Amino acid sequence: MNRDQVILTVNAGSSSLRLAAFVAAGDALSLLARGHFSDVRNGLVDILRGFLKDHGIEEVAAVAHRIVHGGARLVASCLLDRETEAEIERLIPLAPLHNPPALAGVRACRTLFRADMPQVAVFDTAFYADLPEAARTYAIPHDLANKHGLRRYGFHGIAHQAMWRRWRELRPDIREGGRVISAQLGAGCSMTAVEHGAPRDTSMGFSPLEGLMMATRGGDMDPGVITWLQRREVFSPEVIERLLYYDCGLQGVAGESDMRRLLARDDAEARLAVEMYCHRARKYLGAYLAVLGGAEAILFGGGVGENAPFVRAKILADMEWAGIELDAQANSAAMATEARISRPQSRAEIWVIPVDEAAILAQEAVAVTRPHEAIGRKENKS
Repeated sequence: MNRDQVILTVNAGSSSLRLAAFVAAGDALSLLARGHFSDVRNGLVDILRGFLKDHGIEEVAAVAHRIVHGGARLVASCLLDRETEAEIERLIPLAPLHNPPALAGVRACRTLFRADMPQVAVFDTAFYADLPEAARTYAIPHDLANKHGLRRYGFHGIAHQAMWRRWRELRPDIREGGRVISAQLGAGCSMTAVEHGAPRDTSMGFSPLEGLMMATRGGDMDPGVITWLQRREVFSPEVIERLLYYDCGLQGVAGESDMRRLLARDDAEARLAVEMYCHRARKYLGAYLAVLGGAEAILFGGGVGENAPFVRAKILADMEWAGIELDAQANSAAMATEARISRPQSRAEIWVIPVDEAAILAQEAVAVTRPHEAIGRKENKS
């Protein structure tokens, strides 16, 4: 890649599309434009073309795509070729809501841009490729696990990586970032324990269903509930899958998936849903303090993490015993902005860090398309 060129980032969700454009000038990246499109029915090619036109972007040097699931083989950002694209497609059963729209974004860019346009895949799961064996392995027969690739892959890796990188910039004096627990709380929710830049555990597993309670996903659940429902309700796997992805979590408990509206309600179901949401996050926070042996920082990101002081306070209440002391006034004032919200005497710093996944995508595109900068990067496994 030549210098002073535009990098387009594409984050395609199941029902929305986030675009951003950055100018790569030397080793620096500067944001040129952002766009969020909640209605993609008119077609990705038209949306992409309109975004570029609206922001006066005539040429693009490279495109970076967020790919949720890279599986066991795609464990580092890479140029998209036929083999890589085929592997992403093969993994669709593991991420049925996420990999198909990502592939649609790749194909839309191939239609819109020149044939030799570099397209880079950046994988959410890559951050967790080297999870410790005890953290990534399920307690099921080895032959079944090996045959079907059943392991904890982890998700939201790009978001957690973004928070961790920003923490490193905020506290360069702490060796390799120390011990950090990051919480990505939005429609999907996850928590990750990181030690010196290496993830030690994370709440999402084989699929994005495991872990914390989410907007429409229930998180951790006794598998016996699923098999019981299958027998009693005669649910097909497809019906069960839809139930777990769309009808559980906040939606299932309170009939409402938007945390802002739940916090504004004053009824038993809404109060219970919020209480459960915070309780689950608090349990994982305690578990990860045990995994790491303490923490230098607790980081909050995502739509809820960045905009719901009540939720943050509920998760962190009465945790002085763990060296976590929230500044109530700073917490109340921190809305959609970067801020330290811990008391000066708190052993663990608490920060709200707006997550910038697009910046990570652009940085990865630069590293992949400048070969001399990619030396020493982890290679994808065949």
